[in-house]
Amino acid sequence: MTAGERDPIREARHQWIKHGWSDAADGMAMVTSIFRVQQLLMEKIDVVLRPLDLSFARYEVLMLLSFSSAGAMPMTRLGSLLQVHPTSASSAVSRLERQGFVQRSRPDADRRVVLASITSAGRDISRLATDGLNRTVFEDPGLGRPDTNELTGLLERIRERAGDMATGT
Repeated sequence: MTAGERDPIREARHQWIKHGWSDAADGMAMVTSIFRVQQLLMEKIDVVLRPLDLSFARYEVLMLLSFSSAGAMPMTRLGSLLQVHPTSASSAVSRLERQGFVQRSRPDADRRVVLASITSAGRDISRLATDGLNRTVFEDPGLGRPDTNELTGLLERIRERAGDMATGT
């Protein structure tokens, strides 16, 4: 924003109040701010992941698989942990499979189960992506550590009220 310009979210809040929606003005400003911050963070994330031909969704798949003890998990579990529709998880895995970062298989014990497994190339690219994201985004997300932890706690409260968090997490 250049000098003299008003913050559009503050201006929208002012307009909410002016139009008689005072009770909703703060919430509208908060929600709009979260969406804007998400856009700003995604731009920083894309700078790191785009040269690696990864999206954040595919990066998340790689990280879940790399964190699993066997480097593999059933597709149904993967979709559940990613909190996405099974079709979205399958699409991400298909792309990663074409890239050589993941492979699918059916275990002999239960041919109904489809396992997604990270390959050594997938581990290599996930390490490279994580190094870049840590350095560029996660180590300095725009707030100091106490504020970052406070904001994370506040967002967890919103998620809890929406039923998004498992009990005891």
